[in-house]
Amino acid sequence: MNNVYETPLGTRYASKEMLYIFSPDKKFKTWRKLWIALAEAEKELGIDISDEQIEELKKYKDDINYEVAKEREKVVRHDVMSHVYAYGCQAPTAKPIIHLGATSCYVGDNTDIIIMTEALRLIKDKLVNVIDKLAKFALEYKDMPTLGFTHYQPAQLTTVGKRACLWLEDLLMDYEDVVHQLKKAKLRGVKGTTGTQASFLNLFEGNHDKVKELDKSVATKLGYEDTFPVTGQTYPRKLDSQMLNVLSTIAQSAYKFSNDIRLLQNLKEIEEPFEKSQIGSSAMAYKRNPMRSERISSLSRHIICNALNPAITASTQWFERTLDDSANKRLSVPEAFLAADAVLEIFMNVVDGLVVYDKVIHQRIMSELPFMATETILMEGVKKGGDRQELHEKIRVLSMEAGKQVKMEGKKNDLIERILADGTFGMSKEEILSILKPENFIGRAPEQVEDFINNYVNVILDENKDVLGKTAELSV
Repeated sequence: MNNVYETPLGTRYASKEMLYIFSPDKKFKTWRKLWIALAEAEKELGIDISDEQIEELKKYKDDINYEVAKEREKVVRHDVMSHVYAYGCQAPTAKPIIHLGATSCYVGDNTDIIIMTEALRLIKDKLVNVIDKLAKFALEYKDMPTLGFTHYQPAQLTTVGKRACLWLEDLLMDYEDVVHQLKKAKLRGVKGTTGTQASFLNLFEGNHDKVKELDKSVATKLGYEDTFPVTGQTYPRKLDSQMLNVLSTIAQSAYKFSNDIRLLQNLKEIEEPFEKSQIGSSAMAYKRNPMRSERISSLSRHIICNALNPAITASTQWFERTLDDSANKRLSVPEAFLAADAVLEIFMNVVDGLVVYDKVIHQRIMSELPFMATETILMEGVKKGGDRQELHEKIRVLSMEAGKQVKMEGKKNDLIERILADGTFGMSKEEILSILKPENFIGRAPEQVEDFINNYVNVILDENKDVLGKTAELSV
């Protein structure tokens, strides 16, 4: 439909897998799984529920009569009761025991947790694939010297691969956060209207052990080992905040990477993929804009800002619950996951197609290296009998003159020629040029890359080898 608003996260950015996780189908099918699990657990603990009733519920667990539910909601203004009614229309024998003893949050909140957990697992898989691709890139370029920058001013040399390891290390920190969040996953469970389980205690005629077993049994049937030990009507809304904080840290890492790529593309050292028929500008036909990296930046900013929503929601819940969380959750939580999914898809796509221009990188190094080599030249001159203070002053003066020529006259850096012409240093051209090899100035960068990949990155990749090999194509 072209006459109603559609979220661009759905039409342009997020993957089909993530869109399904937050789809109505996934939500309402999970509701029905929860109703089946509740009925089974109650039956196992002695409530008068027949096998026929449970089989009838299972028969229609994936066949949701949406129109019936929609029409009923117009009458009762309650989404959960509308779907209880619709399910009962399909399963009349089971109708009396659907949602027995439960409150709306039994299906609503447990489903939200299940969906967020599945979404975070998908995020983890994609994060691992970005890590894998970046690791390959880092190893490929571990030995290639490049000009380092501090304050975006030329600094000592590093390597292209070592710089990639800075991006990787951020992602490894994110991976640790994701794994930690998944390890502590638990359901709201079966807690009743204000979390006291009063309705279930009544259902089981005061048997506390059966109420506790019901809570555990339902969680087990849904694939969870634990539930929140205490809740109000809802699970603690802090969980939403924790989930989105994890997504925010991923977004921060992606944002930093995308900004670096944008700067490198301006320097013409490294470019993101640019397709044969891609247009950079409607007016300036020659342009090759870093639109993929800019899109990462844009979506990452949305995630980072959006993480504030559940933080405020968690802070402002009154007593056992208020309903001012609901509309906000419907927007903030799915959008954060959909945007994070999109960011990682684009991240994968960019790393897969990075283009490195080694000659440009070398040229920029050589324009700055003479300044960086002056300390070594000074020491070699002293070894040949020169006076350290005199040589230091010579280099200072010659460096200022060469710098002036570069900045004021737009000419090349001729510091080495000036040093040779001066003659004070007693060094031949060959001796000075042997110093001016970029590989002499990269320290342990190649070894650091190998150690980092072998000792840290590969441990994660080995743990997740079954999900590696994903690729990503942009839809627009």
